[in-house]
Amino acid sequence: MRIFLTGATGFIGSRIVPELLAAGHRVLGLTRSDAGARSLAAAGAEAHRGTLEDTDSLRAGAAKADAVIHTAFDHDFSHFAANCEKDRRAIEALGSALKGSDRRLIITSGTGMGSPRLGEPATEDVFNRDHPNPRVASELAGEAMLAAGVDVSVIRLPKVHDTVKQGLITPFIELSREKGVAAYVGDGGARWPAACVLDVAKLYVLALEKGRAGARHHAVAEEGVQFREIAEAVAAGLNIPAVSISPEEAPGHFGWLALFAGLDMPASSAKTRERLGWRTSGPDLIADLNRMDYSQAAAA
Repeated sequence: MRIFLTGATGFIGSRIVPELLAAGHRVLGLTRSDAGARSLAAAGAEAHRGTLEDTDSLRAGAAKADAVIHTAFDHDFSHFAANCEKDRRAIEALGSALKGSDRRLIITSGTGMGSPRLGEPATEDVFNRDHPNPRVASELAGEAMLAAGVDVSVIRLPKVHDTVKQGLITPFIELSREKGVAAYVGDGGARWPAACVLDVAKLYVLALEKGRAGARHHAVAEEGVQFREIAEAVAAGLNIPAVSISPEEAPGHFGWLALFAGLDMPASSAKTRERLGWRTSGPDLIADLNRMDYSQAAAA
């Protein structure tokens, strides 16, 4: 199949490209730049010029493809709610090009959407439409497309990591570098799910080939790593202390990251593994944090 992949040169998308090619698919990758087009060509993929903001370019790319995998997202978390709305519009545009066909659309969300209440493990068969995380907009858009007859499924992401990036932990590392301490809230017992980026890339291909309309899949290798463990690994890497701060102190210390820092967000992938046969083999989160080079600031 010819797959239109948004975010094709990004952290996760660039790992999906070789997985798709190895499975015999062709890749049409969204890119906004000449450098991105060259990168895609070097990887064996075809470039489609466009942006998340240009919904006409998204519709055009989807119209050329047998299926769409949507991983692109604006990760400026200081404008998180606005970027979630941008993602909603992108999903609607991609879906509009697939209506009336059996061409699959795989969208991306966060594992928290599967938690019925804060602190309860997220599962694949739950969608909490009242979740306070603005990323709920992505799944609401997916539901609307499903109701309109589009074959939509969802990959929910935890903290996706290698030794360079680790989702929200990457800005946490830079904040810790700036503050001179790696802080955690209270006893640090809040749990964050995680998965190695290479395992996550494989799941997108399995969802493409084996998934069903309306399904939600969890790309979770570790159900919940305590935030204190994360802070202690970061503290060791930066050679700074790990310290506890109170919930009242969190907004002043973490800034926008306070929205997530104290949240207990465990998530299960049991049903994903059973339904798709997904197996994980990558390093765990703490191993990657222990192996990373802290002498360099985070990659953009």
